[in-house]
Amino acid sequence: MSNPTLQEKTEVIAASMRGLGRLGVAFSGGVDSSVLLALAVDALGTTGVVPILGVSPSLAARERRAAHRVAEAIGVRVVEIETHEMDRTAYRANGVDRCFHCKDELFSLIRDDLVSELGLDAVAYGENHDDSLRPDRPGAGAAAQHRVLHPLAAAGLSKAEVRTIARDRGLPCADKPAAPCLASRIPHHQEVTVRKLAQVEQTEDALVELGLSESRVRHHGDIARIEVPVALLARAAALHTEITSRVRAAGFRYVTLDLSGLQSGSFTLHELGASQEVARG
Repeated sequence: MSNPTLQEKTEVIAASMRGLGRLGVAFSGGVDSSVLLALAVDALGTTGVVPILGVSPSLAARERRAAHRVAEAIGVRVVEIETHEMDRTAYRANGVDRCFHCKDELFSLIRDDLVSELGLDAVAYGENHDDSLRPDRPGAGAAAQHRVLHPLAAAGLSKAEVRTIARDRGLPCADKPAAPCLASRIPHHQEVTVRKLAQVEQTEDALVELGLSESRVRHHGDIARIEVPVALLARAAALHTEITSRVRAAGFRYVTLDLSGLQSGSFTLHELGASQEVARG
């Protein structure tokens, strides 16, 4: 039996949503949740879909603005909900399960406050098939506990296919790099604080202004460790004077450029790898 085509997968997604009634979409403005939102609007219409954006200190202001632009392009208005994951001791402790507590906060608030208020019949989020296979996605556990739907993953839609759909539809996020929350820049088991998140955001905003939009600032106390794609290492090094000035303005004492390049989820993947080594030993 041949593998389903992209069109067949999108038809499966559309069919799965047509009987849902009014759908809430956990929305970030990233390519996955944006494609989910667009497909949901196709199936249910603009009045049948509500994009929900969780707002907290871990969401960069530039990402918040971008999310509203994408939703406007799709033809719907974002509903913002203030989340309070920073009030959770387990979230601030920053273990490998941090994302579980963040998503649990979001989905709990949607269930308790918005389902009734907005007349939602179901809630979905933008996990794709590739993400469903990764070991560093504890937020998926929270989604499962709250019975949040994952139509893209269920249909076997890969990340590359998600981007193809986004480009075909002209979505402004089609080529947007992954943008995990600011807390992902803090090493596990080091406390997440509002000050650290603000330092990371300020520094990453500066890098964007310098033309390094695909970057991470890892927070190591007095040290800011900057990750950019390997192809941009020389460009970042050439900007060392400007970068150093902007990093120190954010409250760091030292700045380093990681020669290994950018790796999404590096802290969690390292932690999981270490745990597996212990188990094998």
